[in-house]
Amino acid sequence: MARQAHRGSRRCAAAATPIVAAPSAASTDATFEDFVDYIQQLQSSILSGAEQLDGSGAKFVRDQWQRDPSDANAGWGATCVLEGGRVLEKAAANTTVVRGTLTAARAQAMSSRGRAEIDPKGGQPYAAAAMSLVFHSAHPLVPTLRADVRLFQVAGQSWFGGGCDLTPFYVNEDDARAFHAKWKQVCDKHQEGLYPKLKEWCDKYFYIPCRHEHRGLGGIFYDDMSTKECGFDAAAFTRDVGDAILPSWHNIAATRSQLPFTQQQRDWQLIRRGRYLEFNLLYDRGVKFGLDGGRIESIMVSAPPLIAWKYNVVPQPGSQEERLVQVLRKPQQWA
Repeated sequence: MARQAHRGSRRCAAAATPIVAAPSAASTDATFEDFVDYIQQLQSSILSGAEQLDGSGAKFVRDQWQRDPSDANAGWGATCVLEGGRVLEKAAANTTVVRGTLTAARAQAMSSRGRAEIDPKGGQPYAAAAMSLVFHSAHPLVPTLRADVRLFQVAGQSWFGGGCDLTPFYVNEDDARAFHAKWKQVCDKHQEGLYPKLKEWCDKYFYIPCRHEHRGLGGIFYDDMSTKECGFDAAAFTRDVGDAILPSWHNIAATRSQLPFTQQQRDWQLIRRGRYLEFNLLYDRGVKFGLDGGRIESIMVSAPPLIAWKYNVVPQPGSQEERLVQVLRKPQQWA
């Protein structure tokens, strides 16, 4: 891991002072700096809301980090983690701001997605900023929440990305409909017909080919979005996505966490978490991007706290566990 010029951990208060770093030559764009301010404010808001929802008194611990400016991928950020809560067994909400030089591997991956501005040989300066979170619940009836918003700049171009998706251990159709209705509302505000496109994108992205399953019930997902190409304000849309992350999950978690559960349900939750990690390590593009010079603790913090690995687990016919597998093999329209 790259040498760090500064690193410190402390309890993460809701109104924690954001890290302020001077812009580098890689990016002095106002859009980028505004987005950096936004994701720090968003992170603080989410931390406060999550602590209140959890209600156990557990607090996020803030690990502020900053790489040596001489590093090829110099950057800074804050990794905030809550563990052992009542609702949240492990929750992480991270901000990352990086300015560096594209490696050949990163450049080739981006240019292969149709970005003519990217030189596949690498060597171009870039700037990237993101807020990402994963909330792993302590309760098997409360689904895992994953979300992010991000901005990538290179060659004078800005591309936004983000999304939010739900990974339950048991299918609750009311919860699925409410979650997707929220995201359809966010999308409809910006462009008619946007939700089904981003929902399909999410279903395709979060797929585990070796299992012939989707990771969860989906949500929305988008990448490489620019205002010029999409026909609406990509920056404003991305901020609306960020603002809707916690509200889309809050009522589900607050309601389901009050219900009793069995050891059998808990065991199933731990087994299904294995699928979550399989996707992250085998297929997730963000993880692969981060491992190419990224900060390993901030990347792997998304891993579940406990996982049960059992051989050839087959749910009982007609069970709720089998119902989940059936739904994950054939995505449904929820909104």
